[in-house]
Amino acid sequence: MGLKLLMNIVILCIGNIDGGDDAVGPYIAEKLKNNFTVINAGTVPENYTSIIKKHNPQKLIIIDAVDMNLDHGEIRIVPKEKIGKMTISTHGIPISVLIGYLEQYVDNISIIGIQTKVMSGKISEIVKKSADNLVKIIHDNKIDTIEKLI
Repeated sequence: MGLKLLMNIVILCIGNIDGGDDAVGPYIAEKLKNNFTVINAGTVPENYTSIIKKHNPQKLIIIDAVDMNLDHGEIRIVPKEKIGKMTISTHGIPISVLIGYLEQYVDNISIIGIQTKVMSGKISEIVKKSADNLVKIIHDNKIDTIEKLI
């Protein structure tokens, strides 16, 4: 049984389609859109808070390109307390502010980061491969197997 059937979840994918590996969010959104409630927020995730609230999800999964000082393409669950200490994507407001606001409406928020390699041009092959792996992990309901960033 897939994650979709287990609970009401929303997947918020963030990124700039023209920003190299920052395109990983929109890339994943495209891969998941037929099987999950997915929001491709581009670089303005704050514009989608009302849609998230309307869905009233039990779980919100935020996917974004993150500089975590890891090998390119590494995937991690990013604990909330680590968010202010790293660069996350290219959006207008800090992701920590967005999450702080959304926590009023969603009890279970997970941030999944993929380590970037390039931030201009096309998405790198290593990050694209990791994105495809993350799509499979989500489809197989194995998010809990993703290592947490320490």
